[in-house]
Amino acid sequence: MERATNPDPLPWSVCPLNSNRTGYDEECEKASSTQYFWYRKTLNISPSIQDSGGVQWEQALCLLLAWLVVYLCILRGTESTGKVVYFTALLPYCVLIIYLVRGLTLHGATNGLAYMFTPKLEQLANPKAWINAATQIFFSLGLGFGSLIAFASYNQPSTNCQKHAIIVSLINSSTSIFASVVTFSIYGFKATFNYESCLNKVILLLTNSFDLEDGFLTASNLEQVKGYLASAFPGKYSEVLPQIRNCSLESELATAVQGTGLSFIVYTEAIKNMAASQLWSVLYFFMLLMLGIGSMLGNTAAILTPLTDSKVISSHLPKEAVSGLVCLVNCVIGLVFTMEAGNYWFDIFNDYAATLPLLLIVLVEIVAVCYVFGLRRFESDLKAMTGRTLNWYWKAMWAGVSPLLIISLFVFYLSDYILTGTLQYQAWDASQGQLVTKDYPLYALAIIGLLVASSTMCIPLVALGTFIVRCLKRGDTPPVA
Repeated sequence: MERATNPDPLPWSVCPLNSNRTGYDEECEKASSTQYFWYRKTLNISPSIQDSGGVQWEQALCLLLAWLVVYLCILRGTESTGKVVYFTALLPYCVLIIYLVRGLTLHGATNGLAYMFTPKLEQLANPKAWINAATQIFFSLGLGFGSLIAFASYNQPSTNCQKHAIIVSLINSSTSIFASVVTFSIYGFKATFNYESCLNKVILLLTNSFDLEDGFLTASNLEQVKGYLASAFPGKYSEVLPQIRNCSLESELATAVQGTGLSFIVYTEAIKNMAASQLWSVLYFFMLLMLGIGSMLGNTAAILTPLTDSKVISSHLPKEAVSGLVCLVNCVIGLVFTMEAGNYWFDIFNDYAATLPLLLIVLVEIVAVCYVFGLRRFESDLKAMTGRTLNWYWKAMWAGVSPLLIISLFVFYLSDYILTGTLQYQAWDASQGQLVTKDYPLYALAIIGLLVASSTMCIPLVALGTFIVRCLKRGDTPPVA
């Protein structure tokens, strides 16, 4: 088994000493060194969302620097952002290729890959799994955010957008599978390491408790020897039994996490057990930095494009000022996530501000293009751009299959939350050293409703405003409901 042999270990590789320097920190011992470093040292997380705490200056400084970098990248307008995106998009592929080679050579990587490619029928029958998959596709492709539309608006009218759409979709899907192979190879190494460490602790416990010969007890005969000891020495075995852990590779593989837990706990826990762990940690976090900046650039472009194209705003403010104001507002809002309870608010924004609204926005876009603007007019515009007539597949997907799938996901999404009942979140309990489930307070539920409404109400409000303006231009009186 590989362990980091560098005399200067990673800061999350070992637990710190307690205040008396007589042992390890109690919270860290109950959790793990990686979890302790993430929740206590990095986030300094509060026990609940009600305990907001103060702003963490280290996180606030990183947030400020990140938005400063974004502002410098978009200083000359959205057109120059594309040059930066080449770097932020291509570099993670280079790091992933390096990680793929390293991951496949790790002990236990095949266990993770076998777990990844083994179908889980119970998961496939769970509607929430399909909701999560669809939401992930929306996030990775940028559907409903406006970033794709913003960047595409700078293309020439003769651009073959159909070809680009196919290429982007194939690259996105291939990247997801590629990244999953890298992730599960490292995840398999972590699970195998934990499983074998568990077995070694049980073997050491039984060897010392029953004065067995060193090397007699192995992983292959462990269960057989345990049965013999239980029958031959029932009294002594019953005393030792509470200390014997139930080691299972399958359970280690099944404890999958997502989001920040996958990025900052599972990966970093695996990295600390690799040789040359400092090198792998630098590569990994630099890749995350590039991915984050790339996402920030794309989302900022979606906001800046309509603002800079607006004659009302562009006639009073230059592009640099508009870009600076957008970055400043986003940075100020982001300070909420740097508080001690910031991770809980981050989960709220991540789970509710861009899941249900995304489904609705994309559905409205499809209906607007296919049934308001008209599928025939849309087809003629695409023919003028690409020079080719669309076949039946595209029209069937746009007009029928895609709306039905999104409506089904929309229904599953709502029914899942209705059946779940009160919305809950995972809070860090320092006394137990683990996450516990808590109910959201009323004001958090109100903010969740406001987030969902703010993302979706712009559609009917803009439609109503446009209708009223047109009625006033014609000299008519809009009907009053």
